[in-house]
Amino acid sequence: MSGVGIIGAILIGILAGWIAEKVMRRNHGLLTNLVVGVIGAFLGSFIATTLGIGLGSGVVPSLVVATAGAILLLFLFGLFQRRRRTF
Repeated sequence: MSGVGIIGAILIGILAGWIAEKVMRRNHGLLTNLVVGVIGAFLGSFIATTLGIGLGSGVVPSLVVATAGAILLLFLFGLFQRRRRTF
């Protein structure tokens, strides 16, 4: 999330977590959305950098990467939850 500042990163994290929550049909609170969005931003940024995908800097590219990472994070978390329930 380059070029957005700390307040911008928090707001983008909350929004990305909320979008991921709606896409994955989950129901979380504001704090969980923030945590999922920020961790998702790091995950999305790491994957995009590893794959050589450069979206640029600013609010919209940061939101896209953070949302994609948050969706992936919720998907992976859902996989582990299902496995844990079956045992």
